[in-house]
Amino acid sequence: MTGVEARGGAVTEFDPSWLELREGADATARAAELLDPLRAALPADGPLVIWDLGCGTGSQGRWLSGRLRGPQHWILHDADPRLLDRARASEYATADGTPATVETRAGDIGALRASDLVGASLVTASALLDVLTAAEVEAIAAAVACPALLTLSVVGRVRLSPPEPLDAEFAAAFDAHQRRGGLLGPDAVAAATRAFGRRGASVQARPSPWRLGPGQAALTAQWLRGWVAAAVEQRPDLAPFAEDYLGRRLTECAAGRLTAEVHHVDLLVLPGSAP
Repeated sequence: MTGVEARGGAVTEFDPSWLELREGADATARAAELLDPLRAALPADGPLVIWDLGCGTGSQGRWLSGRLRGPQHWILHDADPRLLDRARASEYATADGTPATVETRAGDIGALRASDLVGASLVTASALLDVLTAAEVEAIAAAVACPALLTLSVVGRVRLSPPEPLDAEFAAAFDAHQRRGGLLGPDAVAAATRAFGRRGASVQARPSPWRLGPGQAALTAQWLRGWVAAAVEQRPDLAPFAEDYLGRRLTECAAGRLTAEVHHVDLLVLPGSAP
């Protein structure tokens, strides 16, 4: 989970506490049905070399390493050395219980080249694509010659229950905020599918929504604050309504009366097949 964003909710950039808060919801949401075709596409023997792009605090590695055979060597790549320090301190255990080895790389993910990924068995990322530009996604697609598992990209669909008329206004403004400065935001899944498909890869897409209820009240409240703040930043005309709207939603959340579905999509990319 990359540290370059506010994934799914526009919370403060580079905030490890947000990444840690969302880790459980991310793990529950990821499309586990993509794991069997992924395992079938990986080498049957020898160590797996796995690049985790935008690794953040390492949650993708903690989730995925135990679902793949060992031995494994993880290369954790992020632009933020503070997050790399946290990710490096984690333990990554393979499906057979052996520890994975880990190294870290600091650098611009959008500047990756095929030469950087020589020897990779798998490239993975979580909540990354939607904070990249089209050019950066194209660069990653051009660089990756092995299977790739790219999880938890937002797709611009949020459903709150009970609903309010203002929900749609804040959702549209948030989606526009996600696209600021040429970022792909909710268009990332379609852009990545096209980019990999043009290079002869097959791309399987599966939904991976957050479904947040009373058991995730802390995450829901933090997500709501970031979601509304980003919407107001994008559309200042919403500011006169934001305080009351957020107050109502937080009250419902604290009382266990609010549920939220924040939709994402996971992609499994398998090279060398017809799309």
